[in-house]
Amino acid sequence: MPPTAPTPTDTTTNPSLKAYEDKVRAQIRDAKAKLEEYKAKAAQKRTQVENKTIERLNAAQLNLEQKVQALKATQAASLERAKADIDAEVAKLRTSIDELTSEYRTAMKQ
Repeated sequence: MPPTAPTPTDTTTNPSLKAYEDKVRAQIRDAKAKLEEYKAKAAQKRTQVENKTIERLNAAQLNLEQKVQALKATQAASLERAKADIDAEVAKLRTSIDELTSEYRTAMKQ
């Protein structure tokens, strides 16, 4: 009997994966909302470096959305690794947004 191929994970039948996906999507939405807020508030005042930072963070946020979407096709054996990668990317995105927030607040006080 030939070995069976691993099956992709299914968020509709895996409640813990669905909860994880929902949690990450909420974090991505929060990051996206903050980025949009900064883009709107600082559009006239920001520098070229700030523009590039915002563009980089937007790209990171889109990349995260793609990774979360790809979870549906992830093999069960690779699921924990994929989740760890996503968690690391979320942490980096949140740190970058916090840094941008701090820089923005400092610039607005001047």
